This record gives sequence, C-alpha cells and structure tokens, in this order.
Amino acid sequence: MTRNISYLFGNIDSFSVRENQKKEMTNEISNYNTNKLLNTSVDDICRYFEEKYSVDVPELFEDQITANQQATNIDVSRDSIRFISDRSQPFYIEGTQIEITIPFSGENQVFNIRPSSYTLSPPIAKVSGNNLVIEIIGTDLNPEKVRLSIDRTIGEINSYLENLRSDFNGFNSSLNKIARDSINRRREKLLKDKNLVADLGFKLKSRDDQLRTYIAPSVRKKVAPQPPRATTAPYKPEPELSVSHYEHILNVIQNMAHVMERSPSAFLKMDEESLRTHFLVQLNGHFEGAATGETFNYSGKTDILIRVDGKNVFIGECKFWCGQKVLSETIDQLLGYSSWRDTKTAIIIFSKNKNFSAVIDSITPAVEAHKNFKHSLGQQSETSFRYVMAHKDDPNRELTLSVLAFDVPK
Repeated sequence: MTRNISYLFGNIDSFSVRENQKKEMTNEISNYNTNKLLNTSVDDICRYFEEKYSVDVPELFEDQITANQQATNIDVSRDSIRFISDRSQPFYIEGTQIEITIPFSGENQVFNIRPSSYTLSPPIAKVSGNNLVIEIIGTDLNPEKVRLSIDRTIGEINSYLENLRSDFNGFNSSLNKIARDSINRRREKLLKDKNLVADLGFKLKSRDDQLRTYIAPSVRKKVAPQPPRATTAPYKPEPELSVSHYEHILNVIQNMAHVMERSPSAFLKMDEESLRTHFLVQLNGHFEGAATGETFNYSGKTDILIRVDGKNVFIGECKFWCGQKVLSETIDQLLGYSSWRDTKTAIIIFSKNKNFSAVIDSITPAVEAHKNFKHSLGQQSETSFRYVMAHKDDPNRELTLSVLAFDVPK
C-alpha cells in the first residue's frame, strides 16, 4: 500500500554519531585560531561549540498535519490475487494516493540515525526539508484503513524519536564540559608557550600558514551557530590578580565586618565613608607595594582598588543597601571602571534594614537581572555571592563579581 519506500532511522547508529561529534568538536578546538581562542570568553566559546555539536532530535507537530489526495496509476502486476496474463510487464490500474505531511522541529538528518533501542521493521516515510511525508496508495482505500495506517506509522516514528532523545540528552549535556576541558588545556599550553617565547626576549614571528578553518560536523545545523566575535590580533596577557590574593582580600573584608558585629557601639554613628576607611586601613595592613608603588588608593567613588601597570586588577565598592536599583547602578560603576578580562571585583553592602534576610534574598535576583550578567559561581557563604559579568563594551571580556552583605549597627 506504500510506494517510494524509504526506511527511516537506518543509516548509522547513535553511538557512532556521538563519538564522531565529540571527535569533530575537539579537532575544531585544536585548530581554532590561536588569538581568537585566547581573546574570546571561555564561557561564550563553550556555548558556541555546545550549540554547534549538540544533536537536536526532531519533534513532530501533529497538530499541524495536512493531507493531500490525488488519483494515480498503480502497478498491480505483482498482485497474486489478480488475473494478469503477462506479469513480466507493468499492469496499471487507477488508484488513490494520499500524502500526509507532518512539520517537525530539529535536525532532519536525525531521521537517518538508528537509536540504541530499535525494531527490525523501522517506520517508512520521506523527509522533505522540515516536513515528514507519509505516503499511502491503494485501489480500495477507506478512511478507517488510512487513519489506522497513519496513526501506526506516527506512533512508530515517535517511539524511535523518544529512544534517540534518551541517547542524546546526556550527550548534549556533556558537550559544554568536554569543550571547556579541551579549550582550557589548549589555552594553558598556548599561554605557557607565549610566556616562554616572551621570556627569551626575541620578537615573536607570526605564521602565515596558521590554520583558520573549521572542520564540518557530521550532523549539520540548519542555521549554523556563529562563533563569538573576537579579534585575531596577537594576544597579550593582561595583569591579573591571583585567585588566592582575591580570596585573601575578601577574607580581610569579612573579618573586618565581624569586628563591626562584635563591637557595634564603636561603629554606630559612622557614615559610609568612615566605614570604607576602616576597610581600607585593614587592607593596607595586609598588602604593600605593586607595579605602581601604591597598591590601594582611595580616590573619589572608587573605594578600594589595586593597580598593576596602570590597570585596575581589583575594585571594591562600598554601599549602604538602598534596594535592587542601587545595586544595579553599582554594578554599572564597576563595569565602567573595568577595561579588560579577568578583573576581580567586589561590592560590599552595609545594611541597616530591620529585615536583613530580605536584603540577602534580593541580591541574586538583582544581579541576574542585570544585562551584563553571564552566570553564577554560587553562594560562598550565607551572606556572600559570586558571579561572572560581561564587560559593558565587549562580551568577550569578563570580570568576577563578589557581593558581600553585612548587617551593621542601627
């Protein structure tokens, strides 16, 4: 009853596709332009590779099914119940052809993939662009027979698609980590090599034959994701505050806050500037000397900062809690001060609100609502949070933002 037979889900097994996607992705990372790799946010480039190499299993839009019917000639020379004198030649009689068209989302190439769980009689249909076509012909069709055949075929197709989702859901979820590990390994080696050459004291010669092309994946996207924009100019490492020093600065700030909590009367009448000064004194007692000769400066609204080679590698802002809007404006301040990647920043919030828990609960929603928010690094303590933010002018440049909240004397 069906012609133009095309069996679905039979060309290649899902395990081979998963392995090939991972191989193609790691190969592309290995050949990705060096300076673009170093000049691009790791989070952004990981998302690009995750999107490019994930497998989007189709979903049928059964509520959008359309049907078409037309007369057609049918060869019945192989029909054993008919009397035909010469079966060596086609023998046509008039019949009916019905086409059921089902739109779907996802990648049409997935209909060529065999899931890990399958039957020996895969469903039959044609893939035409973003539509699946079930074709039925016969000389004595009736609505019940046709509907039964359609429902059975759609059910078989959905069963195969569900098995493929089971095969690819975990794979898709793992791509970001696989990409991140490969990118970080290559970045680490590239930076090590660049530092090695820089230490030799000779000018580095660029290679004209450097690979700049991509390797096409086995499962192609209908609309190929674009890699994050990044310059191919030679990468120059920027001064960066180490994580250990960053953690130490935050610990000094937290310890000073504990002093305030233990001796509230000594800080009761202090304004924002006076409280900032106490934090600054403590920090100056822990850090001395830098490329500029003065590690911490108190200048205008920039409360606490570290400079290396004339660039700020740590910026801290102290604010009394005045709501989520002021917190968002303070983030804008930090983004305005920061001009390159890997800057470490902090916002120190002093709260005189009666309901300190409500202040704590308001911090993360306010940060996540900011247009430059990228992702959270988690809650470091009951009153300390950490996030990654994008630079205001370049999403490839990122900074780490810690928000520390303290309940000060009222």
